[in-house]
Amino acid sequence: MTSQTINFVRKPVDIAALIEDERVHGSLYTDEAVFELEMTKIFYGGWVFVGHDSEVPEVGEYVRRTIGREEVLMVRQRDASVAVLVNRCAHRGNMLCVAKHGKEKYFTCAYHGWVYDLAGNLKDVPYPGGFAKEKSELGMKVLHTEQYRGFVFATFNAATPPLIDHLGRAKILIDRACDMSPTGRIKLTAGWTKQRFESNWKMLPENDTDGYHVNDVHSSFAQVINSQYDSAVIAGEDTLLSETKAWGNGHTELYFSPTYTQNLTWLNTSADRFPEYQAMMKQAHGDEKGGRILRDGPPHAAIFPNLFLGEMNIVFFEPISAHECVHWHTPMLLDGAPDEVNQRIIRNSEAAMGPSAFLLADDSVISERQQMALRDRAGWMDLSRGLNREHVDAMGVTVGHVTDECTNRGLWQHYKKIMTAPSSSA
Repeated sequence: MTSQTINFVRKPVDIAALIEDERVHGSLYTDEAVFELEMTKIFYGGWVFVGHDSEVPEVGEYVRRTIGREEVLMVRQRDASVAVLVNRCAHRGNMLCVAKHGKEKYFTCAYHGWVYDLAGNLKDVPYPGGFAKEKSELGMKVLHTEQYRGFVFATFNAATPPLIDHLGRAKILIDRACDMSPTGRIKLTAGWTKQRFESNWKMLPENDTDGYHVNDVHSSFAQVINSQYDSAVIAGEDTLLSETKAWGNGHTELYFSPTYTQNLTWLNTSADRFPEYQAMMKQAHGDEKGGRILRDGPPHAAIFPNLFLGEMNIVFFEPISAHECVHWHTPMLLDGAPDEVNQRIIRNSEAAMGPSAFLLADDSVISERQQMALRDRAGWMDLSRGLNREHVDAMGVTVGHVTDECTNRGLWQHYKKIMTAPSSSA
């Protein structure tokens, strides 16, 4: 019997043929070849949210995260800047840091003892008599890193345009989140909770800015709890004032503010609560702007590809495979605000997204059922709702009714642009 070598050649995916103006093909959620292309084009080729600088306040503090499937470290440097380094020894590829959070003066590899400084420079190797190379040739890989108002983004692609270009008009959404604080800064220091979804990662940002599902998916929540969502998304179609918004570059929002007529409705409390916080906000921002922030509340918006500004929560999505992802969330605490306000934020976060919460459990079940239904011979999925009534506002933002699929179309059209663009050097 003669041996035979079989070469399997994966057929290139025609992404453009799978995304139209009014529909997308279900294989975009299930095809592993699509997922591999996403890793290259989106997670390694562009800006990805890594963390917030409040998580590493002191020199040498780090948090361990992933970009795509690459292990990285977000590290506070000796010059007070924040860097993102690949969590891998340049010698034999061992992971340098195993803990999710820590503080070090140097990073030392547990395999052969190579030592790196906080900037990733190789500083020492054991038994140097057998080491003939320059240490400068073998440092940790340092990613291009930029911040906006404490939100840290990184990319493997040195040719990626500046972060501010990626954020575009949607930087206003991050501004709105940070401006909820009297100092203009938020803190992500309450700890992260993660939940595994047996679904494609794209279902999470899609769902988070989809206003059409709330009446059905979250009906039990609506029946037992009076919340800000009653007037924002749970009412008759003709009476709903909330909007969907596609901000460009794949960034999307459910805009609830038009339904809020009193201060602190977004915190699911009465307008007369927390007078000290309200006074601090007006002193910091001025009476007019401070009053508007207290009434309009925080954004409910997705920043492409993996960040969700979930009102008083910050969320990021970690892709694992075409059929699995992890949802991470933490309360968005307000720097300088009274402790009682931040305690309220934590309690609300537990109710919405905690292990026994209402909203996230509902969404995870729906996403997993959707993934199961699409896993074989998936067909086309309609995204035409509201196409006939959306409009572009004076800022260039596409706006639709809160139940319309304006946000879904905005995400997919940007996804198509990124996934079909010629690859730049990374």
